[in-house]
Amino acid sequence: MELRKWLLLLGLLLGGFSLFGQKTTSFVNVFIGTEGTGHTFPGPSMPFGMVQPGPDNRDRGWSHTSGYQYRDTLLLGFSQTRLSGTGINELGDILILPIHQPDSVKARSYDKSSEKGKPGWYHVRKNDGVTVDLTCSERVAFHRYRYPSRSAHVRIDFRHGLRFVFDEKETKPLVISSEVTIENDSVISGYCRTQNWVNRVYFFTIHFSKPFQNKRSIAHNQADKAPLYAFDFQLDSSKELLIKVALSSVAVEGAKANLMAEIPHWDFQRVYANNRDTWENYLNRLTLKAPRSKKVMAYTALYHLLLQPMNMADVDGKYRAVDDSIRTAVNRAYYSTLSNWDVYRAAFPLLQLITPEIIPDLVESMLAHHEAKGFLPIWTVWGQDNYCMIANHAIPMIVSAYVNGVAQIDTQRALRAMVETSTRSHIHSDWEVYNRFGYYPFDLIPDESVSRTLESGYDDWCVAYFAQLIGDIETANQFYKRSQYYRNLFDPETHLFRGKDQFGNWRFPFDPLKATSPLNNPGDYTEANAWQYFWTPAQHDLNGVVALFGGKTALTTHLDTFFTTTAVAPNKFLGQEAMIGQYAHGNEPSHHIAYLYAFSDRPLQGHQYLKRIMNEFHKPQPDGLIGNDDCGQMSAWYLCTLLGFYPVNPASGEVVLGAPQVKKAIVTTGKKPLTIKADSFSSNTCGATAYQWNGLPLLTPVIPFRSLTEGGNLTFNMTTSCEK
Repeated sequence: MELRKWLLLLGLLLGGFSLFGQKTTSFVNVFIGTEGTGHTFPGPSMPFGMVQPGPDNRDRGWSHTSGYQYRDTLLLGFSQTRLSGTGINELGDILILPIHQPDSVKARSYDKSSEKGKPGWYHVRKNDGVTVDLTCSERVAFHRYRYPSRSAHVRIDFRHGLRFVFDEKETKPLVISSEVTIENDSVISGYCRTQNWVNRVYFFTIHFSKPFQNKRSIAHNQADKAPLYAFDFQLDSSKELLIKVALSSVAVEGAKANLMAEIPHWDFQRVYANNRDTWENYLNRLTLKAPRSKKVMAYTALYHLLLQPMNMADVDGKYRAVDDSIRTAVNRAYYSTLSNWDVYRAAFPLLQLITPEIIPDLVESMLAHHEAKGFLPIWTVWGQDNYCMIANHAIPMIVSAYVNGVAQIDTQRALRAMVETSTRSHIHSDWEVYNRFGYYPFDLIPDESVSRTLESGYDDWCVAYFAQLIGDIETANQFYKRSQYYRNLFDPETHLFRGKDQFGNWRFPFDPLKATSPLNNPGDYTEANAWQYFWTPAQHDLNGVVALFGGKTALTTHLDTFFTTTAVAPNKFLGQEAMIGQYAHGNEPSHHIAYLYAFSDRPLQGHQYLKRIMNEFHKPQPDGLIGNDDCGQMSAWYLCTLLGFYPVNPASGEVVLGAPQVKKAIVTTGKKPLTIKADSFSSNTCGATAYQWNGLPLLTPVIPFRSLTEGGNLTFNMTTSCEK
């Protein structure tokens, strides 16, 4: 007992971070965000892994973009891939359903109380008595089924996928061609080509631990281009059947090589232990002194952040490029699942801090995409671009990696990619119109014209800044000029950015509170309204924006109006949820706005809003994410705010300081640890009044991102005396 007391005292002296070897993975709740609009999933994955086996409750519908909803108990089966937190459905490859009795109505439901999940492992007991355990390596899904008797059945549906449709009656085949070969009584291989959010092809090999006794093809529609098979097994006394599913974008041979390299054996526990230990190593890069509830939220957010981007290269480095050619990736890593419109803001900068080793290959992946396609990626899945959202936000991602010193890149190659992307018209980027008018006129560009102008202006600033840094002053001047096009849409009467036609006439009538998007056009904004998009140019030109309507006091007034103006009825499909006034935490254009108070005459007001947003819209429960996690962006906002900073302009090389929500945190990926301390921190503190870096005061509420990545001591002086 005395030894335990001494160990406890030692742990407290060291900061109270970890007691008696408690694993960091124990703080991850994989069910956070799985109910409601978070759209996360509880199945296993590896950090940046190719496969994500898990349960599918439905194959379509906005509520089931990951295939799963926590409140559901209907089970279609277990597919091998999915996206995390997105608003559109994709993947869901190869649906497998273990069955005890073929015609049992219990085969497609499960006991909710039996459902469990941890990083690297998912477990559930179906109502027909079959228990299911899932784990995986990077490229191979591993299933373990335990049956009530030796008689076992499995259905494998190659037609399945998570459909990009809103029409519940849609019956058009998702798979447009396939070839499935039963190699022997234990191995199936082949490919499926799908037409969904993206058009893509995947190759697979499936291995059973026991030979099947019988196989039959289940009748399907004539239009189906892929089969549905039922397999019968006679098991040994263990009543256990194991299945491995390996994937590749290149060829069946690639899938087989992935399987043999990663899981050549049948030891389920060994694969799970490796998966869990990998997550443990990644999560341990962040250490927190905080209550358990805060640790659960923080480590779950970090877990969600690291689920993507996905390395889609095979173990030999080969991958299928956006032009359908087979190429070999540098360092055997080619990254896809790039939701750039979302993740450029906080997720990608946070990856630079937590996992800097992947950033050079991630930047290389984007540049390779440009060389194959002619422009940088917009939003990629399985290596293919779905062109979702607007602008070209791979640009600020590349610039930030260079400015922050995380990636050494060929600057001329990178600038060429940025300039070509910003001058050669492609989907959502009509540069001839943009340059002719200095904005996108809504009568020529009827969808999201204001948002497209403002976001393109931010990308233009990024190109200009990068060009300036590498000495290309002519290009810098050209793009700095374009970065000011936002001024052409400023309405001096409403003090907002407003749609204008080619003749200079404002759109009328004008409702600044009405959110618009392609779902309810005509409209000039992207899943947001005029108030929410007003703050987009403030990312790169806050002084210029403020100059349009006044000085620091006017900025405070405008921010106060934004956060207090009564919101219209929430619309989750347009990101209008988790609202405070016009602030919509459920959608990314709002994510930097509270941090702009740092430059007003009442910065503590912003800190209070940040604390409120964290407490009201991030909770350790299945419906604890109000708004799509969007490939980790919502989680990244939470982590950044928890640590006390946010990259308002991710490409600038600076972050804006807020107020930490934990007493102490340590990040251990730099040259030396980054230690963040909140002096006088308690549950009652509402903001920070001063900041020090390595003991020296910071005169402004900003700090270079390089300082964070290189390590040091960042101290916040907290207060309980804030404006009410």
